[in-house]
Amino acid sequence: MIEATVKPSLLHDVAQRLNAVCPLIPEQVTMIAVTKKKPVEAIRAAYALGIRHFGESRVQEAIAKQAELTDLPDITWHLIGHLQSNKAAKAIEHFDWIHSLDSLKLAQRLNQILQERDGAAPHGKKYRQPRFCLQVKMVPDPNKSGWTQAELWQDLAPLSQLSHLSIAGLMTIPPLGQNDDEIYDIFSQAKAFADQIQHRNVPNITMEQLSMGMSGDYPLAIKAGSTMVRLGRTLFGDR
Repeated sequence: MIEATVKPSLLHDVAQRLNAVCPLIPEQVTMIAVTKKKPVEAIRAAYALGIRHFGESRVQEAIAKQAELTDLPDITWHLIGHLQSNKAAKAIEHFDWIHSLDSLKLAQRLNQILQERDGAAPHGKKYRQPRFCLQVKMVPDPNKSGWTQAELWQDLAPLSQLSHLSIAGLMTIPPLGQNDDEIYDIFSQAKAFADQIQHRNVPNITMEQLSMGMSGDYPLAIKAGSTMVRLGRTLFGDR
């Protein structure tokens, strides 16, 4: 039993937090437990309580944790932090979702890696096929990576040519210091932007997912149309 490997106090704490948050998250919204800088035991506690989606910000930290969790094969791993180009191959190997695809250059690099990998694959060999969210900035924010709306409109055509990438939505993070009305407006803009892209019927690009909302603002994100929320402090307390 997974529970046997987790301290009862930790299991109880996560269970209480989970019971408080679950009624606020509709069934169609995927809750991602953000476990960056959290021990493997925290992942095991959440897993024992039914969580299967976990988010990490650093590729190497995630790889180390995955090595300790090989007995939990049905976890879906999400990369939610900035992805450096030199970590792209490892990210493809170890994550099912990459939320932080933030430039055409990185997209081209990822596509090249996937193309080379799939072309050299032995017959019958199955690899992870990660899905990607395009990171966008709905308002100017020098502290965040990602496309502006104008930049993404310009890059949609070359992105659509990257046939080995499975682009499935947008991800956005509001700047720090916004009030609730401003945050909700940013999330609503992202939803409208995703809808506009979807209506363009761009080849190889869909807008099935909206990754937006964290512990401080996830109810606003859900209200605006988020399909994936990323919760760390809400489930595990302060780091």
